[in-house]
Amino acid sequence: MAESAEHSFLSSAALRVMEEASSSKLFGYKEGERKRFDFSCDLARDWSKVVSGQTLWKHTEGIDKDIRILLADPETSVSVYVARDAVKNRALFHEVVGDYRSSPVRDRLTRLRVFWVPSDFDADDESARDLVYRLLRENVTNDLLMKVALGGISKADLKSFVTSGRPGYPIRVLSYISRNGHGSMTVTGRNLSISSSVLKEEIQRLFLIGLIESEYLLGGIYRISEKGRVVLDVCSRLNDYLNGELANSPSFEYICSLLGINYTAIDALLGDKVGFKYFDAGNGRRKFELDFEDVAAMALQHIYQAGLDVSMEWPEVQYSVPAP
Repeated sequence: MAESAEHSFLSSAALRVMEEASSSKLFGYKEGERKRFDFSCDLARDWSKVVSGQTLWKHTEGIDKDIRILLADPETSVSVYVARDAVKNRALFHEVVGDYRSSPVRDRLTRLRVFWVPSDFDADDESARDLVYRLLRENVTNDLLMKVALGGISKADLKSFVTSGRPGYPIRVLSYISRNGHGSMTVTGRNLSISSSVLKEEIQRLFLIGLIESEYLLGGIYRISEKGRVVLDVCSRLNDYLNGELANSPSFEYICSLLGINYTAIDALLGDKVGFKYFDAGNGRRKFELDFEDVAAMALQHIYQAGLDVSMEWPEVQYSVPAP
């Protein structure tokens, strides 16, 4: 039976969302073999994550088959289900998922993501296509790309990261740990020219946010987490912005906006005053202070100050899907 126009559009739109987002350079994308799926692709940072998807539009009775196909594939890292939002569809979906919770493959339900599309969507209507695409982009980016491809990074993580009152320190410490790990306050502090007491506070903050991790309950020996690597990548691209080397990138801007970093609203030429706000102190004088309420401004100030450290090494942000 031929696919409906809506079915075809939704399957291709899901792939298009992920492909366009990959132009942020924060992860790699490659369309994969469909096999029994309606769409498939690989997303990669340090390793490849296989995303497989099914689309449901007209045939409600196919829900059980679709979920079975998605959960049965051993190579799939993330299973995506794009479905028509109708009461009957939701009821059957929850019934099928409920059955799988008591089955041998119940653990695979954690990789399942479902995105509901308004039931009156008409693929022949251009404005409807635009609206549904924006809806898919928002949902897929927030629930799949941010949580899976980008390590689970969130707006709250970035805000916690940049609200340190020591401009540049969190990035310098995180960058150092990404290259060398951390096990000794004395050694790390000496290499970074940071006192042990200050370094301890920054290490604790990074650990609590989840940007560094340890195999030991009480810490002591740390390495950077995947979420931490994503933060460094974002900061590296924003450093390019401060240096006038970041090309126009709507996908990177969009991901940054979800993290509360609307960097294009900030003049990159402010130099050491980037991230500061000023007010009239009287007698024609201006007083500058860090703007702790503006995450983008704080992030750029940290990046500017970290860049003054000659030992700072920014990661090269470019990922590609490994060849088969």
